[in-house]
Amino acid sequence: MPDLMPGARWNAPTLIRISVVLHMLALASLAFAPAQWRWALGAVIANHLLITAVGLWPRSTWLGANWTRLPAAATSRNEIALTIDDGPDPAVTPQVLDLLDHYAVRATFFCIADRAVQHPQLCREIVRRGHAVENHSQRHRHYFALMGPGAMARELRAAQDTLGGICGQRPQFFRAPAGLRNPFLDPVLARLGLQLASWSARGFDTRVGNATRVRKNLLRDLRAGAILLLHDGHAARTDDGNPVILEVLPSLLESAKAAGLRLVTLRQALS
Repeated sequence: MPDLMPGARWNAPTLIRISVVLHMLALASLAFAPAQWRWALGAVIANHLLITAVGLWPRSTWLGANWTRLPAAATSRNEIALTIDDGPDPAVTPQVLDLLDHYAVRATFFCIADRAVQHPQLCREIVRRGHAVENHSQRHRHYFALMGPGAMARELRAAQDTLGGICGQRPQFFRAPAGLRNPFLDPVLARLGLQLASWSARGFDTRVGNATRVRKNLLRDLRAGAILLLHDGHAARTDDGNPVILEVLPSLLESAKAAGLRLVTLRQALS
């Protein structure tokens, strides 16, 4: 279970510790065995390529703690989490909220803070209806994974202040734009008291306009402990022009109900 207290001490993951040791050994080899510089350089390059590859894998835990599934206690309670990204969207989000109300379920909305500023009442409505608003960055920059620690900290802190001011509660979870990150993110999250959350199954509903395909992507992991990902912002459209999420949600929620699964927010899964 993550420590969600602000200013938590950062514990470097094993990969980062090994990388630091490798860099120290490479420097030592240059000092004491300069003829071996090619091997030292090759090892450092290979290490950086590995770290880059891990950062491009959204569900990886090698760069720090990352919720890819709910904790064991929540799983034992047959809980799953529906997470909805990139909103709020004034045309789509209200319809999503009505569907969630109809099925009496709760969801986690990872909101872009700049969009929240444009639609503050919609963000407050999300919280009023019993859902959670979490941090999906201030601006959702596509180059987020290329930022340094200072820029990342400013981006996340700005979103914390924005969303906390609008909703009356500060986010406890963070999801990186497109799920991509680098080694600088984990210590920033620790300082801000945020837990990284990815997913166990995603619908690819920003790119796929076929509701049946999106539904199948999600149903593959419809079991206790699952974290499912859909989008109210940047949602792809069906051939009829409808946002895919609105076509998928009813049957997805019916399937979860039939399987005896209870939808909760990520915060509720901490209980």
